[in-house]
Amino acid sequence: MITQPDQAALLLDMRDIQKRFAGIPALAGASLQVLPGEVHALIGQNGAGKSTLIKVLTGYHRRDGGQVLFEQRPFEVGSPHEAQVSGISTIYQEINLVPLRSVTENICLGREKRRRGLLDWSAMHAEAERLLSRFSIRIDVRRPLGDFNTATQQMVAIARAIGFSARLVIMDEPTSSLDEREVSVLFSVVRQLKAEGVSVLFVSHKLDELYEVCDRVTIMRDGHTVRSAAMSDIGKLELVAAMLGRDVAVVDGHATAFGARDRSRIGDV
Repeated sequence: MITQPDQAALLLDMRDIQKRFAGIPALAGASLQVLPGEVHALIGQNGAGKSTLIKVLTGYHRRDGGQVLFEQRPFEVGSPHEAQVSGISTIYQEINLVPLRSVTENICLGREKRRRGLLDWSAMHAEAERLLSRFSIRIDVRRPLGDFNTATQQMVAIARAIGFSARLVIMDEPTSSLDEREVSVLFSVVRQLKAEGVSVLFVSHKLDELYEVCDRVTIMRDGHTVRSAAMSDIGKLELVAAMLGRDVAVVDGHATAFGARDRSRIGDV
């Protein structure tokens, strides 16, 4: 069952998205609706179509069919940079920044400040510090980005997104390389973005995290959107069953999926 919010209230509305590679469908009628100022989970097994859907949205791939509206207007971009300038920023599992460049250069890349034709480093350092301070991050912005750990690099990527006035920030497996304390810091930042009216599309396979930080969820399977619901309206076993397309039950304390001829253990519940 797909629960769709009022179309007039949507920030992002992707409907019936089609994408084929060498004639083979990767997306076959996928849909995704995101509200302003919500944290929205996007989940599915490997190969479900999550990455392809994001790449269609952000200009890596051109869709073969369907409609995309962003802020109530038809939306189609030809590159991730164009998407970023238009208000959609993506933070990938592998941080897509330049480790040998300074924190300031990474945050201001593509929107450098100039004075009398020259780079205004004082203004850019101040801008980088201002953006990071919004998330209580205080570091030497003149140092190379690669000097800092993964969690700090993620904060830099988020600050860069906010510098482009992002209305939608896509986070792809953002906690995969973080420890428990760093995850807590990231979730605080996600909640702050939400409070400021910025939407977050949160891609993760860690289901407990989704229930902690996300408002709604969209579930994909085999290139289709199979379920969309409020997190409070769907239990973990129901969520896993929708991902797998099989019944799921608890056996000896573990979530176990049952197929027509076999059963497989998924994990602890």
